[in-house]
Amino acid sequence: MDNEAKITLGLLNMVHDNAQASQRSMADGLGIALGLANAYLKRCVKKGLIKISHAPANRYAYYLTPQGFTEKSRLTAEFLSQSFNLFRHARTAGADMFGKCQSRGWTRIALLGAGDLAEIFTLSARDFDIELAGVIADLPNASEFAGLPVIPPAACEQADIDAVIVCDISNPQAAFDRALTLFAPDRVLAPRFLGVVRPDEIAAGAGE
Repeated sequence: MDNEAKITLGLLNMVHDNAQASQRSMADGLGIALGLANAYLKRCVKKGLIKISHAPANRYAYYLTPQGFTEKSRLTAEFLSQSFNLFRHARTAGADMFGKCQSRGWTRIALLGAGDLAEIFTLSARDFDIELAGVIADLPNASEFAGLPVIPPAACEQADIDAVIVCDISNPQAAFDRALTLFAPDRVLAPRFLGVVRPDEIAAGAGE
């Protein structure tokens, strides 16, 4: 990922995390000059990724548009395609995800998506008192992945699954949306670094 894409992704993440962040705080967070942050912000607005509205005290609030959410997801996948970044973020995220499941009494967890992230999560799961029920994926010619049974999406209702963790880095938002059609929203988890956004967040941003 080139430097321009990294700055754009960082800016989109900051706007998503804090709509009322100042341009100065964005510049400081990105480690770039204020003028450069302003230029990138204007570019994102021109591309339709970010919209601006007035906030109290003569300030501005910044919101991601639906197109901005899509671009953030795409850039996140590009960033994670670098194996070192993926492994580093995945080990930390795996511990966080499985820790939440364990604290909530969810003992049988499924992974959605067959790929590198799912494989790394199988390693993280060993440190927790949970059981991986399988990998939910469309793999008609495979019965196992990373030592776990493959569960066709159509068979999820019959499977004994307490929660699902999204592991698809190629299109995390689409995978997350698909998971919401298979499980209750509060049982669908996704690592923060995937940049997944819940439908209510998109609706809230679009309505500002």
